Amino acid sequence: MQGGAAWVWLHMAEKKHSRTLSGTRLDDQGMKEWTVASPAEFVQTFGGKRAIEKILVANNGIGAVKFIRSVRRWSYEIFGSDQAIKFHAMVTPEDMKANAEYIRLADNYIPVPGGSNNHNYANVDLILDIAKRIPVQAVWAGWGHASEKPKLPELLAKNGIAFLGPPAQAMWALGDKIASSIVAQTANVPTLPWSGSGLVCEYDSKKGRPVVIKDEIYKKGCVRDVQHGVLVAERIGYPVMIKASEGGGGKGIRKARSAEEFPSLYYQVQAEVPGSPIFVMKLAKNARHLEVQVLADEYGNAISLFGRDCSVQRRHQKIIEEAPATVARAEVFAEMEKAAVRLAKMVGYVSAGTVEYLYQDDESFNFLELNPRLQVEHPCTEMVADVNLPALQLQVAMGLPLHRIKDVRLLYKKDPWGSSPINFDSPDPAPTPHGHVIACRITAENPDEGFRPGSGTVQELNFRSSKNVWGYFSVSASGGLHEYADSQFGHCFAWGESREIARRNMVVALKELCIRGDFRTTVEYLVTLIQTECFLKNHIDTAWLDQLIAEKVMAERPDAMLGVVCGSMCISEEAFRKRFADYQVLLEKGQVMNAEMLSNVVDVELIHAGTKYTLKVSRVQPSVYAVVMNGSLMEIEAHRMTDCSLLLSVGGASHVTYMKEEVDKYCVVIGGRTCVFDKENDPRVLRSSSPGKLLKYTVEDGEHVNAGQAYAEIEVMKMVTNLMTVESGILHYVKQPGAILHSGTMVAQLDLDDPSKIRQAERFTGGLPSSKQPKSRGEKIHQVFQASLEALQCVMAGFSIMEEPFFSDYLNKNVSDLLHSLKDPHLPLLEMQEVLSTTSGRIPAGLEEAIHCTLNHYSQNLTSVLCQFPSQQITNIINKHGASIQKRSENDQFFMNTSNIMELVRKYRHGMKGRKTAVLIELLKEYHRVEEVFQGGYEKGVKQLRVVHSNDMSKVVADIFAHYYIAGRNCLAIKLINALHSQDTQALPDDIKDILTKLASLHNHKNSKVALCAREILITSHLPPYELRYNQVESIFLSAIDGSSFDPERLEQVITSGTAIFDILPSFFYHRNKLVCMSAMEVYVRRSYTAYDVHSVQHEEMSGGVILVQWQFLLPTSHPNRLVSRTYVHCTKEEWFSVFHGVHAQGVQLE
Repeated sequence: MQGGAAWVWLHMAEKKHSRTLSGTRLDDQGMKEWTVASPAEFVQTFGGKRAIEKILVANNGIGAVKFIRSVRRWSYEIFGSDQAIKFHAMVTPEDMKANAEYIRLADNYIPVPGGSNNHNYANVDLILDIAKRIPVQAVWAGWGHASEKPKLPELLAKNGIAFLGPPAQAMWALGDKIASSIVAQTANVPTLPWSGSGLVCEYDSKKGRPVVIKDEIYKKGCVRDVQHGVLVAERIGYPVMIKASEGGGGKGIRKARSAEEFPSLYYQVQAEVPGSPIFVMKLAKNARHLEVQVLADEYGNAISLFGRDCSVQRRHQKIIEEAPATVARAEVFAEMEKAAVRLAKMVGYVSAGTVEYLYQDDESFNFLELNPRLQVEHPCTEMVADVNLPALQLQVAMGLPLHRIKDVRLLYKKDPWGSSPINFDSPDPAPTPHGHVIACRITAENPDEGFRPGSGTVQELNFRSSKNVWGYFSVSASGGLHEYADSQFGHCFAWGESREIARRNMVVALKELCIRGDFRTTVEYLVTLIQTECFLKNHIDTAWLDQLIAEKVMAERPDAMLGVVCGSMCISEEAFRKRFADYQVLLEKGQVMNAEMLSNVVDVELIHAGTKYTLKVSRVQPSVYAVVMNGSLMEIEAHRMTDCSLLLSVGGASHVTYMKEEVDKYCVVIGGRTCVFDKENDPRVLRSSSPGKLLKYTVEDGEHVNAGQAYAEIEVMKMVTNLMTVESGILHYVKQPGAILHSGTMVAQLDLDDPSKIRQAERFTGGLPSSKQPKSRGEKIHQVFQASLEALQCVMAGFSIMEEPFFSDYLNKNVSDLLHSLKDPHLPLLEMQEVLSTTSGRIPAGLEEAIHCTLNHYSQNLTSVLCQFPSQQITNIINKHGASIQKRSENDQFFMNTSNIMELVRKYRHGMKGRKTAVLIELLKEYHRVEEVFQGGYEKGVKQLRVVHSNDMSKVVADIFAHYYIAGRNCLAIKLINALHSQDTQALPDDIKDILTKLASLHNHKNSKVALCAREILITSHLPPYELRYNQVESIFLSAIDGSSFDPERLEQVITSGTAIFDILPSFFYHRNKLVCMSAMEVYVRRSYTAYDVHSVQHEEMSGGVILVQWQFLLPTSHPNRLVSRTYVHCTKEEWFSVFHGVHAQGVQLE
């Protein structure tokens, strides 16, 4: 199922008939004989009483989805149309906004008030009013909401509307937990000690009348108030369960371990199920939760449809179910089934219901309760019994007796369309379940926080069905869950010939289930649970999961460092994307913003298990990122998928990851496993962890609370949960009871007992894991060329590693690789071979062979100094063949197919050197294109770009981004300029001279280094050759030396001369003639300090024959900062070394 709530049906072959996971068959023999045209004809044919064509669905979520789909399928099988039954659905504004799936499935929707369910789905008067208004012939209430309110079937019956469930009296007798326990005791079914132990009612089985429970008997089973409840609990013995008789689905039930905690738990039960009677029951330790599915008609027939094991529970709410219940021996479970059927008949039960038991290791069992409705886990029974329970409910409501219903007859191995009676009490042969089913509830709950419910939107829901696995969901992609919805939004089922096969099928299905939204789910935790040894061996009970939660057993987590890397990538990728998008929006509005908004660095801090990881992430290429932490570097390739997840290549493995940011944490999901990172939290600020309603504070304002103590109760998705403190201190209210809370809303403040408890996470000092990242590109010379060229193009576009020395190393390596590959004669050969591989079969074979022959000749002479790539020969071969094609259309097609070959040979028309020059010039042209616009200033440049690219502001943003990172681009440009200029080649070609002239004309101070470099090369290109200038300067120095003295006039001419000799002078610092060394040094100093007053120059010969020069200078007399007193600046040996080191006087040694 891709992206939502589609129903998945899979077929499994049986020996004599075909089974489907829906519990109905499309290919039974005799189907055509009994196809009927309408529900009215169906009722008449099969002995029913009332035709039902329109049904009001008084429910939402997965219940409504399952009912509509099941009945639609049955309708298609019976009537040949899935539209024979019309569905009218109640819809709240919250469900509409959440894009609930059941709304799409219904034939008509009726808007109802929003808010809690007492305003809509649980409002009996509203349901009746809508049912009469449409009108409909029947109402289906599903589970939860109004499904267990006897008033609903009572009012519907008075108005002639069928209820797809039991009649009012039977619903109350068995649906009410107090009444059902009294009925069970009357039928001699064992019960646990409770507040109504020993109570029985009058019943005469011979008269066949439903049992009646008098009010005075019922009241004796209730606890009147907290004080009465404490007394009953002490009589029964702790621990006890405090239960609301009208509760269910985990609501209205709490476990009390002592009298001290009894009152608060009692009030929580009252809050979750307002107005419901409350009773107290002994907690059964180490018990299994087994249940029997019953089905009864209005004629007094009742049958068992096998059982289910629902022992895996948290907060007394089922999370994993199985069918059949294999833990009990067949003989023992048969007794449980008989007792369930007996109870149903005693109260005149009609439709589907479930009798629940607590089963002990000693094979004893006790009645727990009866649910007078269809249960969430009913598909488990459908799969092993091969029935369609919602369709069975509908047929029973139509008045069909059980022995006339097709699914029931097949279960008892009878003719599916026959009318013969069936002995349900002693069938021969007895029905047997088919295989084993395991079901997992998919809920919007956070297992790391005690299964705290959540709400929000769903971005992706991807369920991949496999053999014998199916599932259904109440939401779809772009839908969501609102705060009034049930936390369960999906259910997955796996069938197998045995329990182990079903378990394995479920593991595979859950691992492939992908749900991405604003809330956490239980999927990962479920995978962990069903792979534990206890579950494998079926050694579990109702307290097993709660014990695991108390022991803080977590779902499988990804590697922490992998989580750090993926988390930093999720944060930074989103930050980069948002920066560019926001900047473009502002540009489109006409604003000129500072380019700092486009920063190429994101600082990331992640806290995991008390350790803080500090990282810097920058973009090296549009899809390549550099992550730096504590002097270590990792390059990661990242691609944003259409579902907004990230596909990362990390350490030779690919990972699909996405991140959900919450108020106090980041949840990073990597391959279906979640890694949670905390934010810097202040324990003094107490916030709501999820949206809901503040019910009350459990401590007074200004009262002291201990660490881990509950201080408030909030209602979240119909459940009451506690808010806990992290540290000890004095509590101060911020919100008042009744306030609506959003996720992260401040609820209270805490004055800490110990302010030092505000702990800072310990900084991680290690580095990123060293891993040999497999190269996405090959290592052949043309692949190296392409990779390095692409990297340098990205540097020119502003992308780069922003940390040193990583940037310099990165730049040097790619420039070196580029220049080396451009000198390698294999480059054009490999490039041509790559192009030919893409055109093979699209050009004539003879032409292809001729080109290959030319290339083979070239490859055999690669080492020859006279070898040149045969670009002209290949061009001639192609042109010659093209000239032989007479038809214009064929000629055009030929040159279109060979265009890539022609494009490549044109690049080498001036040989390898010409290709190198062209590549370097193209990079420099890109530098000049961007910078030329900003010579008049930033704002002027931005305005000019907006005019040029008025139809595409993304190009404007790209150029601004590139200009902002001018420093790295300057470094690259200078390296490229130096690579273009050869020391032994004075004359520059026109194309090189042209680009250098353009670069030298850049006058913005940000481009000064590049402009100066270009200008120096242009000047140097006009100078005489280096050797000639060296000889001339040496001749001047030698002529200025007279024995052991100097000719000042000749040296003064050299100092004041306009000839460029700075590049020549350092060569004389080590001349064999010491006087020449001294002359060259003094000329260098005086030419360098021509703007100053040099007052003292002294030469000194050091040990080893090294000549040292020292000088003193003042600011010029015209300078305003020159002092009247003669203050000299003395150049030290270190300064001297620095000066001459700057002019490449390496090798000077100082003592």
